[in-house]
Amino acid sequence: MTQTPLPYRPHNHDACVDQALADAHRICAAAKARLTPTRERVLELIWQSHRPLGAYDLLGVLTQEGHNSAPPTVYRALDFLQQHGLVHRIASLNAFVGCAHAGHSHTGFFLICRQCRNVLELSAPDIAESVERASRDEGFAVEDTTLEIAGLCPACQQESQHKPEATGG
Repeated sequence: MTQTPLPYRPHNHDACVDQALADAHRICAAAKARLTPTRERVLELIWQSHRPLGAYDLLGVLTQEGHNSAPPTVYRALDFLQQHGLVHRIASLNAFVGCAHAGHSHTGFFLICRQCRNVLELSAPDIAESVERASRDEGFAVEDTTLEIAGLCPACQQESQHKPEATGG
């Protein structure tokens, strides 16, 4: 039985990147949308780790690689990827992560480790239904929901338990 890749569990990031690119090609082909080389590279960079990347982080890498990119180019690529459900914006960090459920309509729930900055996207249909029902009961029409939960991932919890406590003097 294989385990789902988690940001804090060692795994092959290449498999994450390959799956994200395959999803992107499939989704863009179905929508008759053009996945340009820049858009594809931005998606690839985002999936190379599970840490959210800001637009200027992406721009820095693209520039180092010799791409003639400017901030508007990166922002347009990110907008395209968001519109097609391939990335999510983590508002609290003003950064982007790959969508673990690309091509499926879902509500974004994110566990954000405040120490290592890894982000895990949760699938929580019960929570999504509760939010929708409570909103509807108030006469509110939900257009988009993103829930960001900050804390410590298992690896960082374990690391903090093994650190010697500082002694005051």
